[in-house]
Amino acid sequence: MIESLSYASEKAGMEPGSLVHVGDVHDHVSSITVINYNTALLEKRTLASVDEIPPYDTPETVTWVIVNGLENVAVIEAIGRHFNIHALVLEDILNTHQRPKFEEFENYLYIVFKAIALQNGDASVEYEQISLLLLNNIVFTFKEKPDDILDPIINRLNVPQSHIRSQGGDYLAYVIMDTVIDEYFALQDAFDELIETVEDELLTNPTHRTMTAIQKIKRELIFLRRSISPLRELLAAIHRSESPLLSERTRHYFTDVYDHTIRIIEALESYRDLISGMLDIYLSSISNKMNETMKVLTVFSTLFIPLTFIAGVYGMNFEFMPELKWKWAYPALWVVFIGISASLLMFFRRRKWL
Repeated sequence: MIESLSYASEKAGMEPGSLVHVGDVHDHVSSITVINYNTALLEKRTLASVDEIPPYDTPETVTWVIVNGLENVAVIEAIGRHFNIHALVLEDILNTHQRPKFEEFENYLYIVFKAIALQNGDASVEYEQISLLLLNNIVFTFKEKPDDILDPIINRLNVPQSHIRSQGGDYLAYVIMDTVIDEYFALQDAFDELIETVEDELLTNPTHRTMTAIQKIKRELIFLRRSISPLRELLAAIHRSESPLLSERTRHYFTDVYDHTIRIIEALESYRDLISGMLDIYLSSISNKMNETMKVLTVFSTLFIPLTFIAGVYGMNFEFMPELKWKWAYPALWVVFIGISASLLMFFRRRKWL
């Protein structure tokens, strides 16, 4: 049995709905965490198997199931079997190269999007796919690896007066998306600082390292646009949805997430324009440096052309050259050399070529 593939293209020839993990294999143990809550109750447990989930699915509480790690295909397959999830949806959950999208089914909704973070202050961006299954009273969250991105939500749930505790599963799905997309603003701030630093270096002392940084930022912006731009369509589809799983009030909350997404997309577009301008400035700067260098070399060449001509004339081996017998011929020749050079330099300065 195939355990994991690196690229979706490796699934060529397999039947639709084949459950194979596609993506990076992370060094961790897969886990299932369930958080069951209402206004008066909060219970959090780590489960040993999927079979322990169904007893939590009751109309009195909202159940949030967090699956960390997708390498164990049997866990995803068991969830699909217990909750009647379509095989193509399960296949999309396991494919971590999925485009953000929203799909509506009779008994559940499927949402997939990306958690994004900037690594180590440079232009390297880390992506993690997050899939949501929204059922009547249960929300599944599928993540590639354990991390702390959902900790703010868990901390809010620990507060009995939290607004989440009094809302349904659709509101929890909104909070998850809102929390992840809010992290995009931190990414935006980091890119602001990074682009400003590169821009300062570009205007003061552009080097090959500057060109490398510009190209790296440009490449990451392409991947970011591919991961974030589809969110506009995704959130618009949620707003238009008439599924009974989404209340009218929650759809209005998703509109706020839509506004945040538009701001991020507009920032990405401005970054793309900035990077294109910076690339043009870099090329112009390098060209200007080359022109300055060529100008200096041309001036030196021009100065030495008449001097070389005179030296060449008196370097000929003719016997009857009267100047060779003059006593002051050598000092006079140096006076001529210096005079010609000074005259040429004054001419260049007068024409503002120097």
